[in-house]
Amino acid sequence: MARSRKGSLASARTLTPGQRLRRFVRRRVPLVTWLPSYSAEFVVADLVAGITLGLTLLPQSIAYAQLAGVSPRFGLYSAFMGGFVYMFLGTIKEVTIGPTSLMAIVTFQFTRDLNIHFVILLTFLTGVVQFLMGVLRLGFLVDFISTPVVSGFTSATSFIVIVAQLKHLGGLRFRVRGFLNRLHALWTHVPETNPGDAILGICCITFLLALKRLGAIKVEAKDGGPTTAGRRVLGRILWFLSIGRNALCIGIASVVAKVCYEYMDTEVPFAIVGDMVPGLPSLSLPPFHTEIGNRTFTYPEMVRELGAGILVVPLVGVLANVAIAKAFASDVAMDATQEMVALAACNLLGSLVQAMPVCGAFTRSAVSHASGVRTPMVGLYTSVLVILTLEFFTPCFYYIPRATLAAVLVCAVASFIDVAIVAQLWRTSKRDLVTLLVTFTACLCFGVEVGLVLGMAL
Repeated sequence: MARSRKGSLASARTLTPGQRLRRFVRRRVPLVTWLPSYSAEFVVADLVAGITLGLTLLPQSIAYAQLAGVSPRFGLYSAFMGGFVYMFLGTIKEVTIGPTSLMAIVTFQFTRDLNIHFVILLTFLTGVVQFLMGVLRLGFLVDFISTPVVSGFTSATSFIVIVAQLKHLGGLRFRVRGFLNRLHALWTHVPETNPGDAILGICCITFLLALKRLGAIKVEAKDGGPTTAGRRVLGRILWFLSIGRNALCIGIASVVAKVCYEYMDTEVPFAIVGDMVPGLPSLSLPPFHTEIGNRTFTYPEMVRELGAGILVVPLVGVLANVAIAKAFASDVAMDATQEMVALAACNLLGSLVQAMPVCGAFTRSAVSHASGVRTPMVGLYTSVLVILTLEFFTPCFYYIPRATLAAVLVCAVASFIDVAIVAQLWRTSKRDLVTLLVTFTACLCFGVEVGLVLGMAL
């Protein structure tokens, strides 16, 4: 082993500067390794996967913006830069970078009651911290975050998301901070529930759950049978309806809202998104000063306001991204350092187009895998679809009901609540069970950042 290391070091020293540069580029810009063999077959496969992925990403981006407490258009701004950047720097073809429920709720923890400039600056600082983690090769730190901590953290954030969206599902209007305070406010404001929002929200949840089950239906095709091709087509249609259920649900609800607006004498019986600024975002540096009311915040004051979020948000993003990359890195070696650098670049460049902090999403990566993606070029096609939507179809978002977005979020995060692990840890390791329960409880009672740090410490 020692001889082989010495041999590799010796061979590295004999390389010319040009050879060293080419080796560095091939390692840090993976695009150059697979692009020369990119064929027409790959173009078709990635194009189909990109469009399918876009139908999932568009409604999620709008919903996650609501979860982060910002205008829906900033969710769409956050949805296209990651695809472009990861195409150049990413190593796992299934990974898709964009807004996620986890990053949205963590971002909201540190930017609530602040304006959008703090969110954009947090995106920039997230990229800076992640880049430093990559340069310093700190990928091994992820190994110290055990499975019970991750499970407790994700389950708690899922509960926080669901409880936060109950307000929109009921058409309630109140502002409180903290999970327990939100529960109390929901209980006290129940008599104020708007029937229109409640009925629409329940219908949307039922619709989404039904279409999700639709994708699990197996349409068996017997070889040689007269209806083999028809069954395969039917199975593909059912699968496509299942993965495109969010877009379909939002589209139907928006049509209902527009019909109510056009033909009812009274106002629309449920809250809608309203006007969105059309077009692409302007390219500009992150804001290093801002104003809220009559108070001006300088850059150091903005950093102090963001507090621990400058470290927690990047860490959560790296944790999620590396975990997803490991899950899908079946045929290639996963380079944690390269994934950190790629994610950092997505956030750094995203901050130039007013994006929220982003990372990989397991659900979208699973959709990409099921769609037959062949290379990271899929990010290009998905990003182009988002840009076309921003440029030409933004007015269509006016009638999107907020209760529908809440239903999409509730159904998206409900699957992250891991109940089975409790029984498993009870049988195998009660010490890990204590760690999980402490992490979960601390996240709910004291904030997700406190729960994550406490879980890591345990």
